[in-house]
Amino acid sequence: MSTNRVTVVEGNLDEYLAGAAGPDRHLGPHEPLRPGSALTARKAVELFEDQVLSRTLDVVARELKREGEGFYTISSAGHEQNAVLGAQLRTTDPCFLHYRSGGLMAARMRQLEGSTPLFDTLLSFCASADDPVSHGRHKVWGSKAAWTPPQTSTIASHVPKAVGTAFSMSRAKKLGIDTGLPDDSIAVATFGDASVNHATALAGINSARYAWRRMNPTPVLFVCEDNQRGISVETPRRWIRDFFSRLEHLRYFEASGDVDTIWDTVALAIQTCRTTGQPTFLRLRCHRLWGHAGSDVEAAYMSQSEIEAVEARDPLLANAKRLVETGAATPAALRAIVKSTRERARAAAIEAKRRPKQVNVQKIMEPLAPEDPVAWQAAATEPIDEAKRRQIYESRFPENAKAPTRRTMGARINDALHDEMIRRSNVICFGEDVGRKGGVYGVTQNLQSHFGRSRVFDTLLDETTILGVAQGAGLVGLLPIPEIPYLAYLHNAIDQIRGEACSLQFFSAGQYQNPMVVRIAGLAYQKGFGGHFHNDNSVGALREIPGLAIACPSNGFDAVRMMRGALAMAAVSGRVVAYLEPIALYHERDLYEPGDGGWLCDYPVPDGSPGSALLPGEVGIEHPERTDLLIVSYANGYRLSLRAARRLAEEGIQARVLDMRWLNPLPMDAIHQHAEQCGAVLVADECRANAAGIADSVIAALVERGFRGRIASVRSADTYIPLGAAAEVVLMDEDQIVTGAQEVLR
Repeated sequence: MSTNRVTVVEGNLDEYLAGAAGPDRHLGPHEPLRPGSALTARKAVELFEDQVLSRTLDVVARELKREGEGFYTISSAGHEQNAVLGAQLRTTDPCFLHYRSGGLMAARMRQLEGSTPLFDTLLSFCASADDPVSHGRHKVWGSKAAWTPPQTSTIASHVPKAVGTAFSMSRAKKLGIDTGLPDDSIAVATFGDASVNHATALAGINSARYAWRRMNPTPVLFVCEDNQRGISVETPRRWIRDFFSRLEHLRYFEASGDVDTIWDTVALAIQTCRTTGQPTFLRLRCHRLWGHAGSDVEAAYMSQSEIEAVEARDPLLANAKRLVETGAATPAALRAIVKSTRERARAAAIEAKRRPKQVNVQKIMEPLAPEDPVAWQAAATEPIDEAKRRQIYESRFPENAKAPTRRTMGARINDALHDEMIRRSNVICFGEDVGRKGGVYGVTQNLQSHFGRSRVFDTLLDETTILGVAQGAGLVGLLPIPEIPYLAYLHNAIDQIRGEACSLQFFSAGQYQNPMVVRIAGLAYQKGFGGHFHNDNSVGALREIPGLAIACPSNGFDAVRMMRGALAMAAVSGRVVAYLEPIALYHERDLYEPGDGGWLCDYPVPDGSPGSALLPGEVGIEHPERTDLLIVSYANGYRLSLRAARRLAEEGIQARVLDMRWLNPLPMDAIHQHAEQCGAVLVADECRANAAGIADSVIAALVERGFRGRIASVRSADTYIPLGAAAEVVLMDEDQIVTGAQEVLR
């Protein structure tokens, strides 16, 4: 079915060009297609050439698929009018593209001398390691030179980062950070009429309107390529227009009709967005040809007459007629373009098939989580401007011995954020309530008063937006520290980390980075507050994300040093780091007895010494001389394990306690080393029993490494956390750790 319809559509164009006759007078290269239009004959012919290139790639993609040499058949056929955008946008306007953007990319790359969009795309179809964008990891539209970060989205989940980029461009300018982009650049996000209904897309559009309403320039152009269908499901008539044209704080345009009319409407939409800085919505009328993808048989949900009606609206056929009838090009000239493009594409496909594939695991994974501990250590310990510190702290430095230096973890994280914002002028902190209020738990207090609203600001209450802003900020040279107020809230938006932020370096072969340190208040053991939404003891959803580093400090001294390490990882290698802060320990003061102050700490002096920062793999050890048992834990569990170890010592059991600090990557070298020294291991995992924490992975890794000692674990019950005293029943506690230790040694 699909192949036959491809032949029919190609035949319709060939048949028209074979018999067409134009007017007696032909337009000069610089004459407009019609009076008053900005589209000249020369530019219209170039557009047609780019559109034919896109169409030919779609045809060849299906041929490669049939041969077993190609791996992608979602086509741009019928959407080629988006080439008008590619021709008019600058290559310094960041573009986040829909998968039907072949025409747009061809026209965009035309602006770059020496570019080869045809061959590059064929390499991508064939998953070749020579593909200049993803190096064969995925079929993506992207280009470093053309400021087009590759997207793999099918549900418009790239919209929030486009908004974040638009918002952050003006923010960076205000802060004096060089983005490498002109001051009047705009960000662009293209998507379909079905995917725009997704919550992620709507969140992005809403946040852009919200930002503009709050008088923040947000020059983002939303382009809905409306083909009236999502796979097999029809979009209601006028749905896009009725919904988006009525929204306040959003300029709305529609582009349809002849190519010159579309050109002028698109020009107006771009110019409006560029000159006003206001979010702008453009509905581009399209007609999807040949189904959703090569495997989609339209006859299953469309009648023959409906299919033929769509084919009759083929934009290439319409544009060919317009060019011939206006005298912009002769039929012979257009026939030559079609013939030449088809021949070049098939010749290039032969070469693309020969090019090498990705076959080495290490090479494939190389850009996923780049490591450079030496550079990280240097960046984490580089000097902080003493004069700026004195100005911020008014000479009352947090490490000053004359001050009551021993403070809680929450206070120490606040001190660390102050120092890191002094150290790095591109660091910004934002989220719900982080500004004037200083955070739900006071961890960001005084940051806004010390560093200003451009660097520390409140966002609307939407985690998707927060993480979208973080991605955009990272792309333009800022170093964002977004805050998620509770771990459970992250689940509403976790795809912005999993599917978007952490995948960018992988799918761009390291050419693009969106560094960030995501502060997440989480885990359980809060007293008198919460229920499961504020006591979430599951880190499994974070640990499964490829490339994500997870820092989880248990005490204030480590929290400061790990914050320095996390920001260095982001700054140097573009890493995405989840910085998981145990809420119950924010303001904890005591360890063994009420009033002992055992969980208060001094401030690690930022003196540049190696011990002033912590990196993945570096663990904490208490009682290193003890060898009966190794207790492995983290966060709340580490504090409980120390208490349990004291009780065990009274029974004659000498337990060494290891604080993992980093939950991804797991510090298995250190764990294995200490396990061998002790001969028995108990993993005290405060998270839920069913793979929500780290116990499964630690035990499996020890076994696979050949550890022959005894191993056991204690974990919290596999349930949501209830209110009040019931919470204490389902959470791992000190008594369970003691009992577990006794049993593993029995």
